[in-house]
Amino acid sequence: MMSREAVRRGYNKRNYVVGAHTPPGWAPETVTTEQTSGSLQADVVAVPESVLEQLRSIAVAVTHDAAGMIVNTRDWWALTMIAETGGEPAIIEGVFVEVDSVEQIQQVMRLANEHGIPVTVSAGRSNVTGAALPLRGGIVLDVCRLNRELGFDAESQIVTVEAGMFGDVFEELVQEKYGMTSGHWPSSFGISTVGGWVACRGAGQLSTRYGKIEDMVAGLEVVLADGSLITVGAAGRSAVGSDLQQLFVGSEGTLGVITSVKLKLHRLPDYTKAIAFGFPSFKVGLDVCREILQRGATPAALRLYDELESGLQFDLPEQNVILIADEGDPKIVDAVIAISEEVCRQYEGVEFDGDVLLERWYETRYLTGKSAEGFKRSAGFVADTLEMSGAWSALSDVYTEVVEAVQALPGTLRASAHQSHAYADAGCVYFSFRGEVEDPANRAEWYRAAWDAANEVIVRHKTTLSHHHGVGLVRAPYMAESLGGGLDVLRAIKATLDPKGILNPGKLGL
Repeated sequence: MMSREAVRRGYNKRNYVVGAHTPPGWAPETVTTEQTSGSLQADVVAVPESVLEQLRSIAVAVTHDAAGMIVNTRDWWALTMIAETGGEPAIIEGVFVEVDSVEQIQQVMRLANEHGIPVTVSAGRSNVTGAALPLRGGIVLDVCRLNRELGFDAESQIVTVEAGMFGDVFEELVQEKYGMTSGHWPSSFGISTVGGWVACRGAGQLSTRYGKIEDMVAGLEVVLADGSLITVGAAGRSAVGSDLQQLFVGSEGTLGVITSVKLKLHRLPDYTKAIAFGFPSFKVGLDVCREILQRGATPAALRLYDELESGLQFDLPEQNVILIADEGDPKIVDAVIAISEEVCRQYEGVEFDGDVLLERWYETRYLTGKSAEGFKRSAGFVADTLEMSGAWSALSDVYTEVVEAVQALPGTLRASAHQSHAYADAGCVYFSFRGEVEDPANRAEWYRAAWDAANEVIVRHKTTLSHHHGVGLVRAPYMAESLGGGLDVLRAIKATLDPKGILNPGKLGL
């Protein structure tokens, strides 16, 4: 048994202040402002001086110089990093507007709607898809100052907070003040906001127990493109037409500005168990995960790593390791672990010390993905991650074919994957790509080729483009083929709620 401190270890306090939240570790020391246009911007809409003056009278702070825009629009998308380290920042033009109230958001939206000025909502900017980049300039609306608790319903275990509250601050609040937890632990936990979780339909590392963010939301307040404020959602279930709340969950700022969120909480657990087993192939490991879930067990963490990632995570490069951990009521946890262990033994898994591997996981879980761990580091190095979801019947083939397709590209070092989230009918496979090109100027070409190769497989197998990272810019080229006629419905909804097309233009494949 391990304490809840062990279960939740590894999330440090955020180390930045509002208005200066630059992703650490990669940005150049000197901001270059010689470019006249950002490498990812096009058809930029300038903000007239008269509107700029009105924004200054509405907002807490307004920044519109190039250096300020570069600093305040950086995100974690690989192409943003490639652009800036290549000497041409992704974004230069626009106005960065900080607000601290719903009323200010409404005023900004009314002004923008009147003048047809694009508005891109911004908060933690932890996204890896380019979802918060202001492609057409205009107004970048920063909501990080909307970070207050608005209420707590103890009997229903529902808390209401403003959308700009950061994840670590939110979890500390509900744990220390109410003895509760959201159970939502994304990798971006300390640099992402509650509103960002909802807008991008995120998932935490314990989602098999607690669900994805769309399962946790009990209500939203949203400011629409014309500045009007609406409330959607209800606790429990309802039968009053289509679920309007889910229309805004995952909308990535294209349909409205989320200002506050009601979230369902859980009693803080104090009992944990973990087991780990190795299997001869990723396919067998997927079968084990599926069987565990279809027998009704829902461990908080059920993660399968292929051989490369098992080597990086656990120093077990000849195994496909499954790590299973659960937390909560001892009777439920013991039953879940007993079923999981029985299935692992049924498939003749090699047993490892679960507590030891769980500790290793806390130490090494970020070595996969964008890390260059184990690979040569050079100016031509490129790394990224891609997650998808699909029915169990398709996942093994998708895993094999994506890895082979990316591995076949000139310049690829290695492609690998793990299964990170799972359900009775489907699972999420999370791929990592690493490449190295001779000329650093060609990094973007290798990057797009890798994404094209992977998504050709995903679309061909009729699986889903993304499980929790969202669409942004990176998946936009594949949306029409993936959604088919569904994209026309999305366009129609967008045209109704935002007839001037000012909200986060160019995202979601719109």
